[in-house]
Amino acid sequence: METGEGGLRQGWFRVTEPEPGVFCIEEPLHTERVKSFLVVGSRRALLIDTGMGVGDLRRLVRELTDRPLTVVQSHAHFDHMGSTRQFAADIEVLVHPAEAEWLRAGPGKERVRRAFAPKELLGPLPGGFSLERFEIPGVEPSGLVGEGDRFDLGGRVLEVLEVPGHCVGLLAFLDREGGVLWGTDAAYPGALYAQMEDSDLDAYRATMRRLADLAPSLRTVYPAHGMSPMNPALLPRMRDALDEIAAGRRPDLVGEGNVTHQWDGFSVIVASNGA
Repeated sequence: METGEGGLRQGWFRVTEPEPGVFCIEEPLHTERVKSFLVVGSRRALLIDTGMGVGDLRRLVRELTDRPLTVVQSHAHFDHMGSTRQFAADIEVLVHPAEAEWLRAGPGKERVRRAFAPKELLGPLPGGFSLERFEIPGVEPSGLVGEGDRFDLGGRVLEVLEVPGHCVGLLAFLDREGGVLWGTDAAYPGALYAQMEDSDLDAYRATMRRLADLAPSLRTVYPAHGMSPMNPALLPRMRDALDEIAAGRRPDLVGEGNVTHQWDGFSVIVASNGA
C-alpha cells in the first residue's frame, strides 16, 4: 500500500486496526483529526463517513477490503462527507432524512477554503493537491436511514441510533453484542460542538443521557474526533456536563459568539445565548 512521509497513506491518511475488522481512517494533518471507520464483516463492509475529501479514499478502502460496501453518513458536515462523491456512482450512500438536503447541497467552496486555512493544518497537503481547484460537491443519497435500522455485515450487526444535538440528523452506530459504540460527533474526547447553527443543547442533553445509560454495556467507544478509542466512562461525565451547562454553569472561556466549558478530558462549546 502506498505510504508517504511519516508512514501516512497517500501522504494524508493514517490507518489503524484497533480490533479485527475495524479500521480507523484518520486524517492527522488537519486540526479536526477526523476519523472515518471501515467495519468489515464476513459478508459485507460498512464505511461510516468519508472524511474531508483529500486523497483517494475509495482506493484506500478497496486496499483494505473487497467486500460489498455501503457508505453511511453520520451527518452531512463538510469534514464527514468530503469523499462521498468518490463512491456515489455505484456504491449505496445512506443518510438520515434531516441531513439529506445538506448532503445534496454540499458545503460550498468558501466553507471549504476556510476549513483548509494554514492555521487549520498540522502538516502539508499531499503533493498535487490544489486548494484553488478543490471542492466538495453535493451528492444525491441512494436512500435514507434512521433509528433502529440494522446493518448485518456477517458476524457483526450495527444498529443505527439517532443522536441529535450536535446537529439535527446525527447518527451513531452500536454493536450491542460486541459492546462497541461508534460515537461519531456526539461523543469524543475533545471540544464537543454544541454551538453550530443546527445544534440544539436540549436535544444533546437527551442524547447524552441515552449514551450514558449504554456505558455499562460498552467495552469501547470509537469517536470521530480526538483520541480513539475512548473510555465509555466518559459518557456519564459528558451527560452531567451538559446538564450543568443547562443549569447555568459559568463558562471557562468566552469567545466571539460562543463560550467554552472545560472539564478534564473534554470541553463543550455552546453559543453565547445558550450558555
